[in-house]
Amino acid sequence: MQNNHKSPWQQLDYNLLFILFLMVITSCIAIYSAQMMDQYGSNFVIKQLVWYFIGGIAVFGVMVLDFDQFRKLSWYLYGLGILLLLGILAAPESIVPNINGAQSWYRFGPFALQPSELVKVSLVIAIANTIATHNEKYIIRTMHEDLLLLGKIALIAGFPTLLVLMQPDLGTSLVFMAITGSLLLVSGIRWRIILFLILSFILFISILVWIYFTFPQFFVDHILDQYQLNRFYAWLEPYEHKDAGYHTRNALLAIGSGMLFGKGFTEGSVYLPEAQTDFIFSIIGEEFGFLGTSIVISLFFLMVYRMINTALESNEAFGSYLCAGVIGMLTFQVFQNIGMNIQVMPITGIPLPFISYGGSSILAYMIAFGLVLNVRSRTVKYMFE
Repeated sequence: MQNNHKSPWQQLDYNLLFILFLMVITSCIAIYSAQMMDQYGSNFVIKQLVWYFIGGIAVFGVMVLDFDQFRKLSWYLYGLGILLLLGILAAPESIVPNINGAQSWYRFGPFALQPSELVKVSLVIAIANTIATHNEKYIIRTMHEDLLLLGKIALIAGFPTLLVLMQPDLGTSLVFMAITGSLLLVSGIRWRIILFLILSFILFISILVWIYFTFPQFFVDHILDQYQLNRFYAWLEPYEHKDAGYHTRNALLAIGSGMLFGKGFTEGSVYLPEAQTDFIFSIIGEEFGFLGTSIVISLFFLMVYRMINTALESNEAFGSYLCAGVIGMLTFQVFQNIGMNIQVMPITGIPLPFISYGGSSILAYMIAFGLVLNVRSRTVKYMFE
């Protein structure tokens, strides 16, 4: 028996919406402080609010459809994403300029789009649909069915990951892997298979490290470019590598100088390149101290907590898988961005979700947020289950 007859719009998760509202306020405050460094002489706060407005329209658009309808659209969205990534590799440099050694953006005059951000969402939908369809077809699972599902997921995730690596964009490819990994964990595949995959990944990394120390020139020529290696040098020894470690040293200095309560709003004095994007967390740490950064981390914790509740309470497996993919995407990006600001992780250029400035990324996060809201608003609660 259903214990309510409310429409989806009456069942919106206002707690989750309020957390998002607090993140928007935090983002605008932090970006305003970052742009005071006047690196680009642009008003990023206004642009961020515009993108949040566009993202709000996208959330409304996502909410109009029942989330189960995205199963029918999943392959169209996935195919569109693949075409956009292929276009990045084929388009002339006048449309796809080289920015910081990578070609990841379409640029048409003042308008720019990073398709890999939107592909994150389409990848979540495609893999979630694949898992749900497979599990509905094979109710009684054997090792063969588990390996078949693993092959499907690997094929779906592997193609866009390879295309992004060719740009090259290591950071986004890692996000694709995080999305895939999070969905593998809830897919129902036997844990011994997942454990084998984890051990194989560790072995793969170990082999790469061995090649680096044994054949360093081969490693640079065929595996990682020198600028990518410099990021690892900057991570491990930022004070020994003055040029490569510049960003890491300044990020640590900014956060450390903020101490407990920070220097105060717009009182930051440590210069950070790309402060409004990659190093927005360091701006918060310098101006608002440990207290400010703790609040930001708590907001992310509460958002992920609400999303986990939505995944657990969903009446449909596809809805739960959607939430799991979004959770994996956000959690990895938060961990990576904050980690690179405090030298726990190497610098990869991954923005802090909902806080860092960025049009394509904000739009992707808002669409993903809308998917979770959609699942929550269409979860039917029963008096007797």
